[in-house]
Amino acid sequence: MEVKAEKINPYDDSRCKTEQVQEMFDSIAPAYDFMNRAMTFGIDKLWRAKAVKMINRHSPKNILDVATGTGDLAIKLAKTLNIEKVIGIDLSEGMIIVGRKKVNDAGLSDKIELVQGDCLAMPFADDTFDCITVAYGVRNFERLEAGYKEMLRTLKKGGMLCVIELSTPTSPIVRPLYKFYTRYIIPFVGRLVSKDVRAYSYLPESIAAVPQGNEMLALMQNAGFADCKYRPLTFGTCTIYTAFKL
Repeated sequence: MEVKAEKINPYDDSRCKTEQVQEMFDSIAPAYDFMNRAMTFGIDKLWRAKAVKMINRHSPKNILDVATGTGDLAIKLAKTLNIEKVIGIDLSEGMIIVGRKKVNDAGLSDKIELVQGDCLAMPFADDTFDCITVAYGVRNFERLEAGYKEMLRTLKKGGMLCVIELSTPTSPIVRPLYKFYTRYIIPFVGRLVSKDVRAYSYLPESIAAVPQGNEMLALMQNAGFADCKYRPLTFGTCTIYTAFKL
């Protein structure tokens, strides 16, 4: 299946997407949390809380948070659920550095470990985790189906995958407002806050290009996941996808 998001890159150069994404997130790491709150008006916290509630029904003990960024979801999981360990992995060392400080400040260093690494070739054994999460990260994968296969490999049988991803609303009323906001307002504010001019233009482009709804479920199924479902939130501006390893 052709995935348009794989061809949307942060920078206009010849490097592979993985290298460009790594550089971009290293560049914007200091401003990332502020921009997340500003771009979503803080609603991203509610989306994470909803996903954690869905995950809690399955009582996981060991969780892998892929594309963990600055660790927001990992921290929420560790604070909310009765877990033994959350490991967060991310391409960007800059994001991991910010995340480690947040974990330490929250007093959760005994429950959360953040590591730098490629999500398409993770340093974990087969059948390791009860649950794998990805928040706002799959659209940055160089090869999305390969990323799902790698997550399937490291997930235990019966384990749950939970993906939170930004999406484009379908409502004829909301969609024009959303497009204006993402195409013009977010890049403008991003240029004011971050030194990386291109990063916050890449964001709306990648959201528009990432598979959504049934297309995303088809990718998960092709990778080997079962019982794939999705749930749109906030007029379709965010979607939670869930699937399981049989």
